[in-house]
Amino acid sequence: MTAPAAGAGTVLVTSRSFSSGDVDLVARLAEAGLQVVRGRPEHDLEALRQVLADAVAWVAGTGPVTAAHLDLAPRLRVLARYGVGVDAVDLAAAADRRVTVTNTPGANSEAVAEHAVALLLAVLRGVPDGDRRVRDGDWGVIRGRQLAGSAVGVVGFGRIGRGVADRVRGLGCTVLVHDPYVGDEDVRAAGHTPSALEQLARDADAVSLHAPGGLTLLDRAWVKTCRPGQVVVNTARADLVDEDAVAEALRSGRLAGYAADTLTTEAAAHPGGTSALLDPRLADRVVLTPHLGGQTTEAVDLMGSMAVDAVLDVLAGRPPAYPVLPPATTTDPHLTGADR
Repeated sequence: MTAPAAGAGTVLVTSRSFSSGDVDLVARLAEAGLQVVRGRPEHDLEALRQVLADAVAWVAGTGPVTAAHLDLAPRLRVLARYGVGVDAVDLAAAADRRVTVTNTPGANSEAVAEHAVALLLAVLRGVPDGDRRVRDGDWGVIRGRQLAGSAVGVVGFGRIGRGVADRVRGLGCTVLVHDPYVGDEDVRAAGHTPSALEQLARDADAVSLHAPGGLTLLDRAWVKTCRPGQVVVNTARADLVDEDAVAEALRSGRLAGYAADTLTTEAAAHPGGTSALLDPRLADRVVLTPHLGGQTTEAVDLMGSMAVDAVLDVLAGRPPAYPVLPPATTTDPHLTGADR
């Protein structure tokens, strides 16, 4: 997309990884007569006040975008969410101010699906614990479990869930799928088996979570009825899991392992907080990564390119490819799942 945006202006960028891959996205915006100004990802109002006054576009990460932010941005025409979720954006306030909101669905789906499978294999085979023990001079063998022949439950059948299902099926697994928004025939057509959530919990040797947040799925009731020795992977939302219940189940042996790319203590709202899953006594059964599932060079380049495309389209008067909220519109076709 080479057509320049209409008129000059400032683009506020508050995503940490924007233009940090192989593609020079800042140069693309500069060629269109736009100046990029970086802002803190926390979106502190006072810190952003001056740049918001001049901004015609905002490439926003996961920080909150409130009515107060938008009040400081009278020239703002497009808020390009660098990612998929828009739960931190006041969509009603954006609609009232006729600010187009876009997102980048699918940009990091392949990366997150690969990471989920990597976490699953790592916890099944005790890879991080094995590495630690070798570095301490301990070459004793602790037996793991192989993935082939397992029943893997996938909760949430959006882009990432489908990617995980296809990958583990290719590794010799039977795949059980639960998603209330996807018909059973669609699941069967993809080569997998539809399942009620309770049945999936009882039958799956391993479970990978890809549902939107807001509802705790893996709780004490799940632990009581799940297949003994089950392994769970969460690359979606921390609030899908009751971390205390998981820690208790790991100690008792009801769950054999847990891996996640997110914790409840990750959020800035929990400074200095801790999680039961960080108990060092569980380190041999828990594998954690710092929300890096989508952080591949390819995903960062694609996500940033999609955000820049949206900025240039809206400023040039063209409809963006992925509108979450066009002006005066309140429906959102991209919010039916965590990764659709």
